[in-house]
Amino acid sequence: MAGSLFAASLILVLVVLYRPFGDYMFRAITSARHLRAETLMYRAIGVNPAGEQSWGIYARSVLAFSAVSILLLYGFQRVQNHLWLSLGFDPVAPDQAWNTAVSFVTNTNWQSYSGESTMGHLVQMSGLAVQNFVSAAVGVAVAIALVRGFARSKTDGLGNFWVDLVRVCVRILLPVAVIGALVLMAGGVIQNLSAGHDVTTLAGATQHITGGPVASQEVIKELGTNGGGFYNANSAHPFENPTGWTNWFEILLILLIPFCLPRVFGRMVGDKRQGLAIAGIMAILAIGSTIALNALQLHHGGTVPTAAGAATEGVETRFGVAQSATFAAATTLTSTGAVNSFHDSYTALGGMVTMLNMMLGEVAPGGTGSGLYGMLILAVITVFVAGLMVGRTPEYLGKKIGAREIKFASLYLLTTPALVLVGTAIAMGSPTARASIANPGAHGLSEVLYAFTSASNNNGSAFAGISVNTTFYNTALGLCMLLGRFLPIIFVLGLAGSLARQQPTPESAGTLRTYQPLFVGMVVAVAVIVVLLTYLPAVALGPLAEGIQ
Repeated sequence: MAGSLFAASLILVLVVLYRPFGDYMFRAITSARHLRAETLMYRAIGVNPAGEQSWGIYARSVLAFSAVSILLLYGFQRVQNHLWLSLGFDPVAPDQAWNTAVSFVTNTNWQSYSGESTMGHLVQMSGLAVQNFVSAAVGVAVAIALVRGFARSKTDGLGNFWVDLVRVCVRILLPVAVIGALVLMAGGVIQNLSAGHDVTTLAGATQHITGGPVASQEVIKELGTNGGGFYNANSAHPFENPTGWTNWFEILLILLIPFCLPRVFGRMVGDKRQGLAIAGIMAILAIGSTIALNALQLHHGGTVPTAAGAATEGVETRFGVAQSATFAAATTLTSTGAVNSFHDSYTALGGMVTMLNMMLGEVAPGGTGSGLYGMLILAVITVFVAGLMVGRTPEYLGKKIGAREIKFASLYLLTTPALVLVGTAIAMGSPTARASIANPGAHGLSEVLYAFTSASNNNGSAFAGISVNTTFYNTALGLCMLLGRFLPIIFVLGLAGSLARQQPTPESAGTLRTYQPLFVGMVVAVAVIVVLLTYLPAVALGPLAEGIQ
């Protein structure tokens, strides 16, 4: 009952905040007025805020900004022993620095090291924490560019990446991070340099901010749906997440922005019902996953949980099984990766659900921005399938889904599974990679599959029984994070550009009503079927085989 009330209260608050916070984000993104601080930033980087960008220029801006960010963050880590507030730590090893730089710039926040014993305060604050904000803002910017593609017609302009980036940081992520950090400090999350966590949590719904106060870092971590934390124990650490209600608040931060972005989508395309439909799809998948994960953990199947009477291994007693399962569902349904319990200790089938959440493409509600554009890709695929079934040219929001559009959507859909399955196959075929597996058999495969699923979907959580701080895994997972982030972004922006150039098609009697329950159910079915067809063989050899045993 306590677990049910915990989850129900989260749903209620998200429903209440959907409209006002979504409207606030809409005004922040679409306002014609530039704040003075924003104008100063535009002048500093030489950007004309009134200039429009085609999809190609928008994509090149995203890639250039991210490439420079990776290089700077890599260099920052390599010379940290010469920096102020280094705490006497040595430079980060080249492969680890590469992995960490890519991880935080791609909004993954995968950490194969202990933050408190590897990074100095300056690297945490000025390197990792900054990326907790801007990498989340990149995701929102790309999502807004795709929405403009649906909303605009007969134009090449998708907006201005630099304006979108600055506005999301200044008007959305920073204010929520500050408020969230204050709330967490009131809840007992410590505020000091050595903890560095509060700000991070707020950026996680935006992301976890490392290197500043623990409270600040924790907020950034959750708001940006990043997941990286100052402490290796992450949100299980009492400095980062001391009580049951701070646990509840962190989950709220994780879900807040992704669940409210559909409201922005609905208002921008001029039909709020469309936003509600997308939010409804996200909610159905999220609630279904949360119920399944709670049921499997509370049932505590398996030899050890049955003998102990509960699946409490790797679970903090101040949270309990139900709150931990709800946190795990939220963090794997988004691109957060923060954990308050160890997923590797979950029951076999419970661990399988966390994997399937990421394999959905993290669209329920998904990452900050990436969840919305991932869901819209699924909507495009669903409309295309529906059109084939009735022999009609598929349309979505008045835009025809032709050969060019479906190619972009299909490439988006195929990228992540290819990275996950190929990466897992290479690792399992490599003696060096297999040597990192601590648990033999089906669970060992699950650990590797989880690692590549998490990296390729830019999640950041892990089954902790595998040692990934090796040259092979730092390199391979870094490549998966890089390709899993930027190839889909290119395909999304290509689709947006193609849609923006079209002339809208008037709605007719045969047009699929994409705001009705029928369409909502169709998208849910397509999402589940695609995941099962793609991943079932691999899952059957790992967590499913272990669960059957």
